[in-house]
Amino acid sequence: MVRLATALAAMALVACSPGGTSAQESTPAPAPVAENSGYSEAGLRLMEVTIVSGDTRHTFKTELAASQQEQARGMMFRNEMGDDEGMLFPSYSPQFRSFWMKNTPLPLDIIFIGPNKRITNIEAGVPYSLESVTSRGMSIAVFEIRGGLSEELGIAPGDIVEFELPEDATL
Repeated sequence: MVRLATALAAMALVACSPGGTSAQESTPAPAPVAENSGYSEAGLRLMEVTIVSGDTRHTFKTELAASQQEQARGMMFRNEMGDDEGMLFPSYSPQFRSFWMKNTPLPLDIIFIGPNKRITNIEAGVPYSLESVTSRGMSIAVFEIRGGLSEELGIAPGDIVEFELPEDATL
């Protein structure tokens, strides 16, 4: 009975996040961190992610959502995202991934990255939607950027995604 109550509570708290992950919606955002500290205003570690589309390289200043709590919160409650910004959700082992946009006011491109670091599929994240978007195969990471930016930049399935996770980044 306790397990059932716990499972139901966890399902009710899922936010703009990987499907099946939970977070409390009332959790306040971390305090702002000083510029050049290696962390975003939301307290997430910053790193570079580059997408190689043919001869063109697109580099993004990226927030790393490494922990389960960070992944559950994702882009919830965010009102803006720059064209050179993104958020990376690593899996640490290949798996099917599923995301939804509850409590997320921004349209996003949700980019699924396969084990060979190539984009398997790109799905539109519709603001506030409870419909899941899923990977079309095993993913080692999911990368989110501003909605529509993939098409504007010519980013497509098959493109290579370059990133290195910090050694101490674990779920």
